[in-house]
Parts: sequence; structure tokens; C-alpha cells
Amino acid sequence: MIMGMDGPSTSFPQAAPLPPLELAPGHAVAGHLPGPFNEQALEKFATQLRARLTAGPPTLGLVFMAPPYFNSAREALEIIRLHAHTPLLAGCSSHALVVNDHEIEHEGGLALALYHLPGAELHGFHFPSRDVEADPGAGYWVRQSGVEPEHVRGWVVFADPFHMRTDQWLRGWNASYAPRPILGGLAAGRDGEFASQVYLNGHVYDEGGVAISVGGAVAVAGLVAQGCEPVGETWTITRAEGNVIHQIGNRPAYEVLQETFANLPETVRSRAKGNLFVGLAINEYMDEFRRGDFLIRNLLGGDPKSGALAVAAFPRAGQTVQFQLRDAAAATADLAEHLAQARADLAGKLVYGGCLCVCNGRGTHLFGRADHDAGLVARSLGPLAFAGFFGNGEFGPVGPRNFIHGYSATLALFTRA
Repeated sequence: MIMGMDGPSTSFPQAAPLPPLELAPGHAVAGHLPGPFNEQALEKFATQLRARLTAGPPTLGLVFMAPPYFNSAREALEIIRLHAHTPLLAGCSSHALVVNDHEIEHEGGLALALYHLPGAELHGFHFPSRDVEADPGAGYWVRQSGVEPEHVRGWVVFADPFHMRTDQWLRGWNASYAPRPILGGLAAGRDGEFASQVYLNGHVYDEGGVAISVGGAVAVAGLVAQGCEPVGETWTITRAEGNVIHQIGNRPAYEVLQETFANLPETVRSRAKGNLFVGLAINEYMDEFRRGDFLIRNLLGGDPKSGALAVAAFPRAGQTVQFQLRDAAAATADLAEHLAQARADLAGKLVYGGCLCVCNGRGTHLFGRADHDAGLVARSLGPLAFAGFFGNGEFGPVGPRNFIHGYSATLALFTRA
């Protein structure tokens, strides 16, 4: 079954009127094949999907498979490469898939997107976890990948979260390639099992990651919606040590948190109970802060006696901080605002297609209904073809550096450079 763009009837917040994206018809198609692996069905599916790519032959394919495909993944990749004529094929496993305006959380199967990217220079390679442990410095990944920074406009990366120090890999990658964006995410598998797969061409890997460099006449535009809304004022951290904030504005950090919570309107205060996070500004020299300027991290706990707050990050003195609220309403508004900003930023640029990565903590678990994120993307950006998956974390830029995010939605858009 190849899905169209007819979406659910649920209404979503609409951004301020903006010119529609300039989409390239026939340059990207995406579809979902339900059920367990079936050779004949997959051959027909891949052939029919390729036929819908009317602008030209595939330049790139992205594939995402549910756990029932694990034992047949290598065979499935070869069928797709042969019948969809994909010279470069990458992806990963997940228990839930994304195809256009639909989020397939329970049906399983396989999601496939094909892209015709005129003038693109693409290079794919697998990096094993042992290379991450060996990473000796800034130039290491340039040597390993064979891709010079000046020849790449962005990266699409899928990685295994269970056997690799992803944070260590990302630090090395940023040292080699920042500020070029990294979009993608951490693979997932069966619930309760610490196993996943990443795919490159005909190869199936159970560790490490696969990276696709995008260059030439094609670029990658990134959108990172971290699912939060700022609450209270912005402050300056005046004393921090490790992952502990001792003072904010020369006052005990716990006291500032208490005051912020107490000053919230009652309706917001009821939403904020158990849902407060910390936002750390990437650039504290900005005159005004808005969504997207903060790296959102968990607020791990506080000590009323010492006044300290523990966070899932390493804040520094002088850094701007603002508390953040995360719930379904905040996540909806956040994604809508980022999509509106993306439409404004991409005005005049031709957009070919996309890849949407969504955190496992979103979907019906957060919003109480299906197709929330994918539907909002489709309604905001128009009939854009995209595929993706629900993962254990998402890659995306905040400012000039790339980070691993949680409870977020990241969207990679392939555009004319």
C-alpha cells in the first residue's frame, strides 16, 4: 500500500499566513508496506514507488523497518536496491514508522522514501563503535569518512544507541564538521530489548552508525522542535560546578526555581507540575531569546537546603538559563512555531523532500491521538513527501553545534543549495 497525503481530521494550530514552500513535484515519494516480510509484495511495492518518482531516477533512498523485518533485513535491502534502482540506500530499525502525514505506531512493516536530488554529491559510510572509542581528535572523522568539510552541506545520520558512546561520537563530529547540521536519530527495536539495526546499501549493522554526507547542488535544512515553551524570566548562571547549578543571579538556584513556579498563572502552574525542564542558551550574548535558542535538558532534582539544582548537562557560569515547560500543548505550539519559521527561512528555495525523526515519548503516548507530528508537518509545509521513524533520541543543531535531543521532533529537508 502506498499512502497518499489524505490526513486525519484532527485540527492543528495554524501558523501566521506565509507563502507556501516551493516544492519540487515528482522529486520525492514515500510509502508504507504493512505486514511481515514478503518478497513478492516488496518487489511490487518498490517498483510502484519508483514509478511515481517522475522527475528522474532515485539519487537516495531512506528505509525504516519494524522488528519483524530483523531476520529478513538484508534480503529486503537487496530487493529495494534492485527494484527501486537506488544507488545509495540508508536507514534503521524502529517499532514505529512515519510516512507522509501518517505515524504507523502499531502496524509495523516497512517505510521507504525515494529522492531524485539533481546535482547532489552524496557519500555514505558506516562507522563502528570501536572507531568512536578510538577517536583521537578533530581531524579523525574527516580522515575516516574521506569527506572534507568544504565538500559537505549537511549530514543525515542513523545510529545504534546500545553499543556506542553517542555523546563522544557527536563531540568528535562537531569538532570536524560544525556548523554543518546533523539530522537523524537513534534507532529503536522491540520494546524491552537492547537491540537495533542500521542499514547502508545491502549491509545490516547491529552497532555503530551510518552517515550520509549531502553536498553539491543540494543542502540539508534542519528543524529541531524540542517540545517546550519557556516560562518565567531569563537569568544568568552565576555559579555552577559539573552538572550542578548552585546560583542563578547570585541567588540560590532552587530559590529561583521556586519563585518562577509560584509566579506562573494557575493554569500554567497546574501544567508545570512534574513537567519543568531547564533551557541553556547556546549564545548568551543575544539581545532577545526565543524558541530554538535554548538546549533543553532534564531537571534532575533540587536541594532546598543547599539551594542547588542538578541538571542533565554541564552548565557554566555566565550562561543564560530559562526554565521550560513540556507537555502536549507546549510540544504542539513548539512544532508549529518551528514549522512557520522554516517556511519563512526557506522562502525562494526549492524543497525536494524530507525525513522526520520523532522521539518514542511523543506520538499517542504524549498527544493522545495518532499522526500528530506528521500531520502538523504536512499541514504546515504542504504535500511534501517524507518518511521517518520513532527513535531513542534525535540529532539536530541548536545554534552552530549539533546535539542529541529527547522528546523532540527533527525534520531534515533536502533543498536546492
